[in-house]
Amino acid sequence: MKPDEAAIAAQAATAAPFQNVKQVEANAKSKMEKVLSDLQHNMAGIRTGRASVSLLDSVRVDYYGTPTPLSQVATLHVPEPSLITVQPWDTSQIGPIDKAIRAADLGLNPSNDGKLVRVPVPPLTEERRKDLVKRLHHIGEDHRVSMRNVRRDANEQMKKLLKDKTISEDEERRALDEMQKLTDGNISRLDQSVKAKEKEILEIK
Repeated sequence: MKPDEAAIAAQAATAAPFQNVKQVEANAKSKMEKVLSDLQHNMAGIRTGRASVSLLDSVRVDYYGTPTPLSQVATLHVPEPSLITVQPWDTSQIGPIDKAIRAADLGLNPSNDGKLVRVPVPPLTEERRKDLVKRLHHIGEDHRVSMRNVRRDANEQMKKLLKDKTISEDEERRALDEMQKLTDGNISRLDQSVKAKEKEILEIK
């Protein structure tokens, strides 16, 4: 899933013009943190060899016609390393929950007894691990692009400050250097997170 760049761009378009370098930097920092947060959310939905309730974060249940996060209609537990249980708050939702988990393309096959949904988490095959790593790398690259887009927007805002004679050329140069350092640091954090997740996927228990 790609970061919601359209929403970020719309927010930027409606924002008041920046008065100084500090405001531009603060705005860029905030957006880069959002990119990292979105990355963590996306990676949580990629399963590893261990059961985790976060594997079901992307599941949306048709709750009386409204797509609703699974965690808002049921209690999730991991009673053992290879099993997730889903206890619906409303037992009439057991069918839609079972169906939603199957439809989420997570490679999971739930079963239910009319009261509780059991989701076994089978060991990953080597082929499945490779597929998940490819998906992870794709997610990582999407977020790297988003990070660079934040830098590009900030740099354009710095240039506008220079054009408006709000800052000097020296101040603009320093600001662009700082923005590059900020971007490099956050991309490094992003890469470390992706690497750690890849290690989890490839780890054989």
